[in-house]
This record gives sequence, C-alpha cells and structure tokens, in this order.
Amino acid sequence: MTKPTGDARKERGPAAVEMRPQSWVTAKKVTAPSASSLARRWKEHYDNLPLPLPIVAAMAMDLLLDRLRPAPLPGSRSLHRMAGGGLVLTGVCLNFWALAERRRRSEGPFALERPEELVITGPYAITRHPMYVGWWLIQLGAGTLAGSSWVLVTLPAELLVEHRFVLGEEAVLAELFGRSYLDYAERVPRYFGFPLRSHA
Repeated sequence: MTKPTGDARKERGPAAVEMRPQSWVTAKKVTAPSASSLARRWKEHYDNLPLPLPIVAAMAMDLLLDRLRPAPLPGSRSLHRMAGGGLVLTGVCLNFWALAERRRRSEGPFALERPEELVITGPYAITRHPMYVGWWLIQLGAGTLAGSSWVLVTLPAELLVEHRFVLGEEAVLAELFGRSYLDYAERVPRYFGFPLRSHA
C-alpha cells in the first residue's frame, strides 16, 4: 500500500521552550506552538499507518447496516468467532509484517508514502499489496465475528473502489522503479495467487 510522491524529508524535533508562569497570556503563547507540534507529529504517524479511508467507510457501513437490518450469517456463533478471529489475526499480522519490512528497508526517517527502494522481500514476495490484503482480511474477519452477512456485500464493493487506487499506485511505482517493478509484477501476483518463478 504505497503512494510515492518523491524523496522529501522533514526535520523533526521542535526547539524546547522555557515556560515561566508569569501570566495566563504568557502560558497561552508558549503552549500554542507545542499544540501545533503535537498535531504535526500525530499527522506524521497517521500518514505512516496503512489505513485507507474506503476500508474505514466500509467497516462503518457494515456496522450501520447490521444495526438497521440484521442479516445473520449461517452457522453457529462459536464457528463465527473462531473463523472471524483467525481472519482478523491473519490480517493484523500481515499488515505488521509488511510495515516492518518497509521500515527495515528505509534509511533515515520512515515515510510510508515515499518509498526509497522497491521492496520485494517478506510479504511483498507473496503479494504486491500486502497491506490492502491485510485490511480486507481484517474487515472480513470483523464481519464474521459479528455474525453479519453484510460484509459479503460491502467488501466486494470496496474492492472495486480500491482497485482503482491500486492501479494508480502501480503506475507511479512503475515510473519510479522502471523495469525492476515490471519484472517484479510479472513474478508476484497483485493480490492473491501463487508467485511465479523468475524466467532468468
């Protein structure tokens, strides 16, 4: 799950400010920069989270539809919990694995949207978009845990929407990494499937 925009790096760490409790006005002036710094740091961390907005919207829609018009999945609740828990755990592990592999391959401050090199190891040797796949598994697992069949409707619709984003990201990666990415795309499936052996 990448959206490369170039190799731009920002320096972190605002200068420390000594705060003297002289008046309410002074305190307000000193704490304002720290609040903006906190917001900026929060945004930096959020930008490095592999959490696409369509997935958030789809999971919220699952909950809403289940409340408005329940549509239970067939089978026992114990089966739902076991299968749903396994899917969620698999998705979470896949996301963490992919994120760790990206961090391991980055020099300096990590920026998810600005890859420094083409990562083809770890989960990226199995699927070209492990973070998308991880979140789809989490969504499917959450719906299964809730025992709601609405996830079987919202998930395919979400996949169609996100597929367009994926194609755009792949075009950017092909432009950034050229033949290396094209060769990688020939060997490793976009989402699911069996990786192909290199023709070399």
